[in-house]
Amino acid sequence: MSRAAANRLCLVMFRETHVLPLRDPRHAYDGVGSVWETRCRDIELLAVLLEFQLLTVVQPCHGRHLLFDPFERAWTRAADFACLLAMPGLEGVPIAGILGDQQAALFGQACYDPGDAKNTYGTGCFMLMNTGTQHISSQNGLLTTLGYKIGSSPAVYCLEGSIAITGALVQWLRDNLKIIEQSSDIEPLARTVNDNGGIYFVPAFSGLFAPYWRSDARGVIVGLTRYVNRGHIARATLEATAFQAREVLDAMEQDSGRTLNSLKVDGGMVNNDLLMQFQADILKVPVIRPRVAETTALGAAYAAGLAVGFWNNFDELRANWGMDRTWEPQMESQKREQLYREWKKAVSRTLNWIEPGVQG
Repeated sequence: MSRAAANRLCLVMFRETHVLPLRDPRHAYDGVGSVWETRCRDIELLAVLLEFQLLTVVQPCHGRHLLFDPFERAWTRAADFACLLAMPGLEGVPIAGILGDQQAALFGQACYDPGDAKNTYGTGCFMLMNTGTQHISSQNGLLTTLGYKIGSSPAVYCLEGSIAITGALVQWLRDNLKIIEQSSDIEPLARTVNDNGGIYFVPAFSGLFAPYWRSDARGVIVGLTRYVNRGHIARATLEATAFQAREVLDAMEQDSGRTLNSLKVDGGMVNNDLLMQFQADILKVPVIRPRVAETTALGAAYAAGLAVGFWNNFDELRANWGMDRTWEPQMESQKREQLYREWKKAVSRTLNWIEPGVQG
């Protein structure tokens, strides 16, 4: 890339955004999210860069903590920061895009149309569905969040579902039970059996997140018999991730009124072919892995490049995005629904384990 072209690029940064219901009695709160407090870390991050002389010019936003209704206004515009790099060789390159990690992954997966969805598989899972300019207040245990805002275009919103334990369950088998020596051993071990042996592993180690939000739940393995072996436990561990993703997706389809056509996936667990095939089977939609695995970094780069004209529109970004592999659903519908029904029964066994006022 030429120096001139490099100068058109911008530094892209990630920030953790915490959006919490506002409990101040001076403001109306309808229990769904009409008024929110947004704790924005952008300025704090920029201040650190300034302190280390990586930035030279900063025009701050209006406050460290911003109080506003996100369904009426979007995030502080990139122009409000007006930050320029001061690193040798990159002097004057602007910061033109700041995205939260999951929003950046959505953008990097080219999920620009309403109904597009991505799921990130890490220690936990984070699924976002684009709902367009319509903010949908979830009735099924999801969060309504801002996705992104490009220039003067209207803000784009999402439904978000977070799952606490997915890849962390594989780590638990490795570190606590010593069933495997390294995380990558889980797939070959799971392939030593043809199915889960009738067991289901619900990893509610610290309660259940979306769509249940039950802090009284605790983890269970149900359906155990003397027939079950290490391979069945490994397979049930992987299947738990796919089942939890389906629960979130079902909630998204109910809230949005849209039916998913495919799911784009990223994160460390997408290299597990057995899991991805089972995910496609249990969702009954194609599961698509991108060619560029680092979708968070890619999304932030896309947003910044779009802001400065390195890319001109979403069509160019879609053309730049590439598919690595697709898993098509292969499971019969009757078996799919039987497995999911038994999973839901297993989830019911986790509830009400912690009694009110008792720590566990």
